[in-house]
Amino acid sequence: MKVRTLLPPTLVAVLAAACGDDDPATPTTSASPSPATQTSMSFFVTSTTNTTGDLGGLAGAVARCQSLGAAAGQGARTWRAYLSVERDAGNGNAPTDARSRIGSGPWFNSAGVMVASDLAALHARRGDAAVFLDERGQRINGQWAGSPSPVQHDVLTGSNAEGRLMAGLTCGDWTSSSASVQAQVGHSDGLGPGGDSSGSLSSWNSAHANQSCADTAPRGGSGRIYCFAR
Repeated sequence: MKVRTLLPPTLVAVLAAACGDDDPATPTTSASPSPATQTSMSFFVTSTTNTTGDLGGLAGAVARCQSLGAAAGQGARTWRAYLSVERDAGNGNAPTDARSRIGSGPWFNSAGVMVASDLAALHARRGDAAVFLDERGQRINGQWAGSPSPVQHDVLTGSNAEGRLMAGLTCGDWTSSSASVQAQVGHSDGLGPGGDSSGSLSSWNSAHANQSCADTAPRGGSGRIYCFAR
């Protein structure tokens, strides 16, 4: 006859606590979520470029934002292109400022970092290569240390520093590839030649006019735009 040895209940509890839980499906600790998992991307610089200032109008620019947002897993959001226009078909052909199209914030980049909490903060800040990322989390070529060539930090906006329309600097409301018209651009990295961050060169949305709408590359561009989710 086999004799069983019964352990006191208190000893059983001690041994169980010492051995732990061997079930791999039951985690013993919980890691804090990264910023990227806590927030959804609501801002990016487009990874795709455009040789001219003809973006297919405002509608074409919006379609680009929506497509890239979807490719990054944020297709359920409503994306808007940060562009000012002189005649907005969706606004009775009246002028529309870029700032009026993007909601009230806050906005986060693809790394989960806050770009700005609201419209006032957005238009008071400077460009920053580490914050103004594309939808894949990549920096835009610019004047920052170690940047690849060529410089492509000129981002099309047609806007002044407050995000309002600069008439005559919208590439014909983003439908023109003419060498006789221009567009206002911002510096996504907030830097000019030699890393200069003074004056308008630090502006993410209104640094200077490009050379022409026939070619977005001269002076440091590539036909990128900013996209915001409302």
